[in-house]
Amino acid sequence: MKAQNLLGNVVISLLSAFLAIIIYANFYEKELAKAPDAEEQKQSTLELINDSNQVRYTQYPVGPGGEIFDFTTAAENSVNAVVHVTSKYNLENDQYYGNPLYEFFFGDRYSRQPAVSFGSGVIISEDGYIVTNNHVIERSDEIQVVLNDRRTYAAELVGTDPGTDLALLKIDGKELPFITMGNSDQIKVGEWVLAVGNPFNLTSTVTAGIVSAKARNINILRDQQYPIESYIQTDAAVNKGNSGGALVNMQSELVGINSAILSPSGAYSGYSFAIPVNIVRKVVSDIIKYGEVQRAVLGVEIRDVNNELLEEYNLDKIEGVFIAGVTDDGAAKEAGLKSGDVILQINDVKINSIAELTAQIGRYRPGEKVNITIKRDRKKKQIEVILRNMHGTTKIIKADEYLAILGANFQKLNPNDKRRLGIETGVKVVDIKDNGALKKAGVKEGFVITYIQGEKISHIDDIKRVLRNTGLGVEVEVEGMYPGGRYIYVYRVNLE
Repeated sequence: MKAQNLLGNVVISLLSAFLAIIIYANFYEKELAKAPDAEEQKQSTLELINDSNQVRYTQYPVGPGGEIFDFTTAAENSVNAVVHVTSKYNLENDQYYGNPLYEFFFGDRYSRQPAVSFGSGVIISEDGYIVTNNHVIERSDEIQVVLNDRRTYAAELVGTDPGTDLALLKIDGKELPFITMGNSDQIKVGEWVLAVGNPFNLTSTVTAGIVSAKARNINILRDQQYPIESYIQTDAAVNKGNSGGALVNMQSELVGINSAILSPSGAYSGYSFAIPVNIVRKVVSDIIKYGEVQRAVLGVEIRDVNNELLEEYNLDKIEGVFIAGVTDDGAAKEAGLKSGDVILQINDVKINSIAELTAQIGRYRPGEKVNITIKRDRKKKQIEVILRNMHGTTKIIKADEYLAILGANFQKLNPNDKRRLGIETGVKVVDIKDNGALKKAGVKEGFVITYIQGEKISHIDDIKRVLRNTGLGVEVEVEGMYPGGRYIYVYRVNLE
């Protein structure tokens, strides 16, 4: 009986085990059919990661037509036309300069220290005209330019315009790579641009960003007479050494000259500023044609329109630029503009800030006509204005005309001359003419001009600038000394 029970239990156990195996095998095969292999699992994971609701990859910027912008093309077309500019000058030490005791014991090293500054420049013509910032070369005794292919040239300073912080150089070269000028009026906020230059003395550096704003006035040229600040603001990285470099659009066109950054540390911290190429074009053209910039002025005192002005003068809208006053001999008064008018447009360009107005007027020369749209008593009106120079006339005066009136040629002093005379700056009078204003005032050949009208004279361009600001038909005070003497002479020179 026990044997039968034992046999029965064994049979039941075997049947149970066999049944369990059959059920498990059946179930497991179905699960295997459902489960993905390793490659399928990997693909599934990638699909999950790439799901648009989970992660988005950064894409190249595209244009309005869906085309992808190619930064490499604009960079390749620009980098060879951007040069490295080295400005050499002597750093004066007021504590020891001209002190014969220190010079006797220690030589000249305590009074004058050679210094070098670096910046960038942009070749704008195949025959070697180069645009840079005035602050890159303003104290220079010697300017050197190095191309991207490492060719080195001595550069001639053709002219400067401190009012826009621009300078024009010339090197003796042919078939040089250059950048074509674009139209800075057409660039838009949000548009991609490249900054090309030599930051931290590194050559051929390209950074990318977008146009963050237009017509920015950051008030860095406030010490200049009739400054023009209407910068293109961009977030492309610009650092020390980038000054004078190129701001280029995606069509490889020059749209600006990089000029400034706003940074407590002096290094890039978010925004940089470039001079619009439409201003650059006018400055360069004037320097080449006339020897200096012909600045047209409207002859108005202006204010930006805001809420306070809106209420004070019962204006109907915050727009344009408000005329707070007109000068007696200015173009505005002659044309019929009045205090209380609001300037809305210069020719076909809308005006909504002082920076935009000065930038537009700065593109014209004295004697040229502009159509100005104004709002007076809440009604629009168009007035034709003939622009004048800062002296209230429509005459264009070339830089050489000022020098011709003085009746002499001039030489820049070399470091040895400055050391011997114990002066920091000066320009020597040579080849004085009998019928010139200097001769009539009693100035003799060899006289070193150090100041005119109280303004320091370091270069021949300084003489032109001071006389331009003073105007003709007036008497100016010329201060200086003769070689070998320590006496200061002051002459009254009549600019007839």
